[in-house]
Amino acid sequence: MQTINLTRHFLIAMPGMVDPHFSRSLTFICEHNERGALGLVVNRPTDVTLGALFAKVDLPPPDASLAARPVYFGGPVQPEHGFVLHRPLGDWRSTLPVGDAGLTTSKDILEAMSRGDGPCDWLVATGYAGWAPGQLEDEIRRNGWLTVSADLDVVFHLPPEGRYDAALGALGVSLPSLSGQAGHA
Repeated sequence: MQTINLTRHFLIAMPGMVDPHFSRSLTFICEHNERGALGLVVNRPTDVTLGALFAKVDLPPPDASLAARPVYFGGPVQPEHGFVLHRPLGDWRSTLPVGDAGLTTSKDILEAMSRGDGPCDWLVATGYAGWAPGQLEDEIRRNGWLTVSADLDVVFHLPPEGRYDAALGALGVSLPSLSGQAGHA
């Protein structure tokens, strides 16, 4: 039974997170309901560039500054699939609305980006993070994650290495002040 909805929240991995996919990760939750949760890790650039991705899907390369931008590790589920987190929402063939942003999986958004007609703000990732019903709530209870309302400016306007600390700062804490141990009164 779901008691919280973390859609449009960040999950901040606690220091005790041992899963290498999520250690020191910042994940944006795109959907959270009775069927589980879906999100993208937003602070893990890969060595793959947008230009290389466009070549792989037979699209003309975007301009040089866009072509050099990294594709992100979005999570360990379906790593062969691409996801574009973007704003504004726009009108794409396959988009999950997330407030004023969207998570798009259809190629039409990449086609628009290659023409210079894409959304203003975007992050391209392969794979996603997913949780079965009740799994995320259980991980939070076991001190795996902190949560905070997401500010997408953190994702779209800060370098990836500053995003985790910025989300912690929104809670008024810093990494050295966190403990990896759960406390119960």
